Amino acid sequence: MPERNLELEIDELKQQLNEIKELLAKPNTKPEFAGHIEKMENMHPDPHIMTILDRLENTCGANGETGTITYLGVFASGGRQSTWIRNEVGTDPLLNLIETRMAEKVLNCVGNNDRLNILLALLRKPMTVAELVTTGEYNSSGQVYHHLKPLIAADLVTEDKNSSERGTYIVQPHKVQGIIMLLAGISDMLDETYTKGNWEQE
Repeated sequence: MPERNLELEIDELKQQLNEIKELLAKPNTKPEFAGHIEKMENMHPDPHIMTILDRLENTCGANGETGTITYLGVFASGGRQSTWIRNEVGTDPLLNLIETRMAEKVLNCVGNNDRLNILLALLRKPMTVAELVTTGEYNSSGQVYHHLKPLIAADLVTEDKNSSERGTYIVQPHKVQGIIMLLAGISDMLDETYTKGNWEQE
């Protein structure tokens, strides 16, 4: 029979007693609610962000909405900068974009690899059609115009009136945030921290 290490056993018992004391010392508090919204504590180490979250929870709870979001950011590339702040945006109108089929129309407009590559190129810097042909390895300017046309019609892309070279295109400055936020949403959907998805199946 192996010899017992009494010192080690006593240390382990002390550790277990300390853990029990800590559990007993914690107050048995019920979760706090703002209307139908459960208040979440300590979700982020920055107290400023927690203040914003607290306000969003209170606003959402008071309005009885499905949700409220705030987003902000900055994007600078090709000598241009877009900075945006959208505060306390209700999610009910966002969900309505599905019901009115506007989400489908927008995703159909940009949900094409050639159009996405054109947007990517123009986000990086203003370009002419000739430059887009070279950058995107297209066969002709007609091919670029074919994909550029719906982007211009949707007011995502426009001709750069400040450019010295005629026929230079840019992403509309006030639409940059929408494209970046759409990509942020896609990144969230691809995040495999908690679950894994198969995006190859249609």
